[in-house]
Amino acid sequence: MSIEEPPSADLPQSRSSMAVLALLSVLVGCIAGGVCAAFRLMVQQADVWRNHLVEAAHRQGALGLLAVVAAVAALSAIAAALVSRISPDAGGSGIPEVEAAIEGGPPGRPVRNALVKFGGGLLAIGGGLALGREGPSVQMGHSIADVVARLARRSAVDARVLFAAGAGAGLATAFNAPIAGAVFVLEELLRRFDMRTSTAALGASAGAIAVARMLLGDRPDFDVALQPFPGFEAVPVNLLLGVFAALVAALYSRAVTGSLARVDRWTGLPVIARASVIGAAVGLLAWFAPAMVGGGDAITQQTLTDAGALSSIALIFAVRFVLGPLSYAAGTPGGLFAPMLVLGAQIGVVFGRCCDALLPGVGGTSTSHAVIGIAAFFTAIVRAPLTGICLAVEMTGSVNLLGPMLAACFGAMVVMNLLGVPPIYEQLRERAERRARAAAAAVD
Repeated sequence: MSIEEPPSADLPQSRSSMAVLALLSVLVGCIAGGVCAAFRLMVQQADVWRNHLVEAAHRQGALGLLAVVAAVAALSAIAAALVSRISPDAGGSGIPEVEAAIEGGPPGRPVRNALVKFGGGLLAIGGGLALGREGPSVQMGHSIADVVARLARRSAVDARVLFAAGAGAGLATAFNAPIAGAVFVLEELLRRFDMRTSTAALGASAGAIAVARMLLGDRPDFDVALQPFPGFEAVPVNLLLGVFAALVAALYSRAVTGSLARVDRWTGLPVIARASVIGAAVGLLAWFAPAMVGGGDAITQQTLTDAGALSSIALIFAVRFVLGPLSYAAGTPGGLFAPMLVLGAQIGVVFGRCCDALLPGVGGTSTSHAVIGIAAFFTAIVRAPLTGICLAVEMTGSVNLLGPMLAACFGAMVVMNLLGVPPIYEQLRERAERRARAAAAAVD
């Protein structure tokens, strides 16, 4: 069904159109909240089942090891097959595809995309790949908005606003962060603030979180003790934290794109076989260290409570630094945000402990640095500081740390711009466009 351009309208008609858009945004948000909350609950249950499987497999010795490796490889292969054979646009995080649709890209197949995102994301993340639930949630929210816009026969302009609002509702549900979901729409997807877009973004996120919290509860995702208000001395310290986070983020951004490029060179292997090879590697890691695989929320929670020796945190960081880009290169549905939370929190803890050793009592606690590290690392990679700050605050309830977060995100933005590293989704979209041009040239 084609989406018509909006007719020229007088003021009463504009008000009527605005009211319809507002109601539709709430409807999109409510549907997206229910679907994405169900997805999140199923991913959490899949994590439990995976851990039980690994525990039971250890009692079988070598046969159990083969079973775990084969199971994760098979789940990854099935998830990749769903993408390659049913909905190629459903691979990866989906955010570049949503941005392309908002900018007037070709119409997709929303129902098919949503089903593959749900099923493929559940298989991949539940199987142990280090991917985020927000990627499937964002694209499912967009797909739901697409269906609603077509059924309501909205104009192309209103449809694109709903696309973004639905995607924001998905993000809000994925992290129980409604403000971050709305801000993500305005800062990253649409990149403009006006009455229509702001209203739709707020309406969709409000509707999503109202429905989602009936299923998920209303507590923040991470249990963090209330942090004290920082003094002036925290500003320069956290500015340095932002600089440090940006330097690591530049390496991580390159690791993500580099992993994709290396897997692309596996020309002798079909896409499904590539995913199974990566899945087998993840399965091997799951056998030896089951807590290190998956989205990583448990690791983030442990880091935020300042638990573990510095050496163990460094080891987990090194493993996850490699595992995240490797998992993303499998081409299955799954996002980048949740794995970034793990690394951002660990960067903050390491920085905080070093700072405390050099300047005891200056700049805040290790926990506060971990929360600020999440915001700074996210900002450096995505280049969306308001979204990063809102995410960190809403997921931890650490509103007292807004000041240091601003300093850290400022430092991260400056360093990334000086280094000339583009935002990660800009790089991923350029890669997708190059692959599309190459495929078209091959057909010609």
